[in-house]
Amino acid sequence: MRPEWQAWFTGSLIVAMFGALASGRFGTDIVLMGVLVVLLLAGVVDPGQAVAGFANQGVITVALLYVVATAMKQTGAMNLLLSRVLGRPRSLREAQVRLALPVAGLSAFVNNTPVVAMFLPTLASLSRRCGLPASKLFMPLSFASILGGTCTLIGASTNVIVAGLLVMNADRVGGATFGMFTLAGVGLPIAVVGLLYLFVFGPRLLPDRLAPGEKPATDSAREYHTALQVHAGSPIIGKTVEQAGLRHLPRLFLASIERRDETIIAVEPDEVIEAHDVLVFVGALESVVDLQQFKGLRPVTADDEIGYRPNLRLIEAVISNGSSLVGRTIRESGIRTRYGAVVAAVHRKGQRLGGKIGEITLRPGDTLLLEAPRGFADRHGASDDFYLVTERQDPAALRHDKAYIAIGVLVGLVVAITTGLLPAMVAAMAAAGAMIVLRCCTGPQARAGVDWQILVTIGAAFGIGEAMDQTGLAETIAHAVVEIADPLGPMALLAAVYGLTLVFTMFMTNNAAAVLMFPIALRITDEADLNFMPFAVALTIAASCEFSTPIGYQTNLMVMGPGGYKWVDYTRFGLPLTILIGAICVVLAPMVYGGL
Repeated sequence: MRPEWQAWFTGSLIVAMFGALASGRFGTDIVLMGVLVVLLLAGVVDPGQAVAGFANQGVITVALLYVVATAMKQTGAMNLLLSRVLGRPRSLREAQVRLALPVAGLSAFVNNTPVVAMFLPTLASLSRRCGLPASKLFMPLSFASILGGTCTLIGASTNVIVAGLLVMNADRVGGATFGMFTLAGVGLPIAVVGLLYLFVFGPRLLPDRLAPGEKPATDSAREYHTALQVHAGSPIIGKTVEQAGLRHLPRLFLASIERRDETIIAVEPDEVIEAHDVLVFVGALESVVDLQQFKGLRPVTADDEIGYRPNLRLIEAVISNGSSLVGRTIRESGIRTRYGAVVAAVHRKGQRLGGKIGEITLRPGDTLLLEAPRGFADRHGASDDFYLVTERQDPAALRHDKAYIAIGVLVGLVVAITTGLLPAMVAAMAAAGAMIVLRCCTGPQARAGVDWQILVTIGAAFGIGEAMDQTGLAETIAHAVVEIADPLGPMALLAAVYGLTLVFTMFMTNNAAAVLMFPIALRITDEADLNFMPFAVALTIAASCEFSTPIGYQTNLMVMGPGGYKWVDYTRFGLPLTILIGAICVVLAPMVYGGL
């Protein structure tokens, strides 16, 4: 029997934890690890209990799924699957439908955080290109990814974590487990209703603060000149400028096409692209960076010796007054031989550059966008040739030739889990390993793609959850909930668990909320002698489907800035959806997974 003070001590720490998280001054992982360390030092949990969560199969599976998602991003497979679906919508509602349906579908099989990250620049481009307010699109992007993630085991990390908890407590939950499509019984109706809500009420309830096509005031000051060559075998050869998707690029202008002995200045949309054409663009830096990753194009100053472009990084370097490069053309400068870099674009403040990029004479203050091997900034940041060297983290180009391989590995992962051929962790491990071995992503990219903050948060939450269970705190909370809700019936208990999970999610990450609510829900079902499966599904859905605050889910925070949202926007548009989804889940879960 544990001393009573341990339950009070654990409860006090959790209240303090909520306060620290609500203040926003500290990272979630730091706060939860701090609480776990205090519990460990106080003897509330032993070392084995404290770190058991980090060895949990669900946590390991989540980490491996991040690697799979990274490979999907690095190969451009996500864009391959979705870019054609977006097209050029003619109305706001059409844009929301074209966006939400494929995003929800993809999020069912790829972790929704990288899906949203991949779509942020794509959606910004769509907004500018079609003259649609970004604030009407970014929140539906986040909500659609969350809704899609409720349909399968691997759709969201929360689903995997709860599945792992079920395995750990198999003797107490009557053998309840989550298969690949177990959650679809409730998740699919929720996704359908949620998407209909987006389509019907999105145009009315979402804010419209930004004027369509509004541009930052600094756009003209950051105008780059770039030239890209259509290499042999490029998929855009034989297509018109319009068909190749080069006509309506955001903040980017196709100034000319250099073709053998002629230069086409007024480029028409029906101009057919030929092999070895040099396409000269003028535009904003972010758009130029996106263009570098366009399949079938490479910098005109590059040659076959430069190697595989995805191994390179994009570098911004400002020419200094005393640079030996001043007064030389880019072709004469020897940047390729001296620095192992290729000039992809040039910016000169206050001037629009013209002509061939290799013939531009460099001046002090010119900013060069270079393609160079990783570590360029460390090696040449102190060079007299440059004032400032900044290395961007994204690769210079995507591994487009590996896109279909990455999709094949993802399909294999889904089949292996669905058929029960392999356990989820083993299947995810095999898929992550295959992505690296088949060069869909590199080892460094795989490591960088894992969200270690989330993994630390989940692992620490397991230790705190164990403390709640062992000290009797979870039992005390469960008893209080049963006393209040039990007279109203089992459905009220299920609703109480759903509501408590929502409150937890508002203060911490969805994964931590699910982990901390699991022992409470387990105690409630033990005391009330109820089937645990509907409760497991309810807390899983509740931990993900919190739409009323920007901190309810990480993708909500990701779109807050690009969409120009305020906190109240989430409450106005997301609170009705949160209540609607909760009601559907509480009603359907007992019907689908066995009566209460």
